[in-house]
Amino acid sequence: MVSEMNLKIYTDGAARGNPDGPGGYGALLQYTDANGTVHERELSAGYKRTTNNRMELMAAIVALEALNKPCKIELFSDSKYLTDAFNQKWIESWLKKNWKNSQNKPVKNIDLWKRLLEAVKIHDVTFIWVKGHNGHPGNERCDVLATKAADGEILLDDTGVME
Repeated sequence: MVSEMNLKIYTDGAARGNPDGPGGYGALLQYTDANGTVHERELSAGYKRTTNNRMELMAAIVALEALNKPCKIELFSDSKYLTDAFNQKWIESWLKKNWKNSQNKPVKNIDLWKRLLEAVKIHDVTFIWVKGHNGHPGNERCDVLATKAADGEILLDDTGVME
């Protein structure tokens, strides 16, 4: 059963020297309780070598996996790659074609798409695209988190195969 709590998730990813450089993701979870108090949680990490698209997906995955019960969620991202996969039903097409795209080539980042799909199945998620670097406060905060993570001293090994 999905919680009536309305949750907003903002996500962003960044990569330096895409794909040969480091990258990071940032996610912001935000909800308002019955008393009108806003609660927030920031999540971020940096990787030694990655791509922008992998970091965009990781931000959404980590945010959804951080939740301990099913929720109704508005997930805001400046990644059309992420939002269109659900809103334009690319995911459904990829699944029908055994993770192949419209050119019959393997979808990039299958490992992360599968992980994200599992996390999405738990919740009632609406994906909303926002224009990046356009003053959207949630997106701007996530961009700062992602950039700091990419430029950090402690970087994780990549999450999988490069694009």
